[in-house]
Amino acid sequence: MLNSIGIPGLIIILVIILIMFGPSKLPKLGRSIGESMKNFKDSTKGVLDDEEDNKKEEKM
Repeated sequence: MLNSIGIPGLIIILVIILIMFGPSKLPKLGRSIGESMKNFKDSTKGVLDDEEDNKKEEKM
């Protein structure tokens, strides 16, 4: 999906984000997005691990 946007599209999106949030809020925004992605990744890993454990228990 990212390949279909292209470099000019990414530049336009970044400029729009910069206008909307301003340069002072961008670090906070990036940090919160990163933390959210980390939490989501940890949550999905936990669900997948639980699912694998259930499958192992069913085989025994």
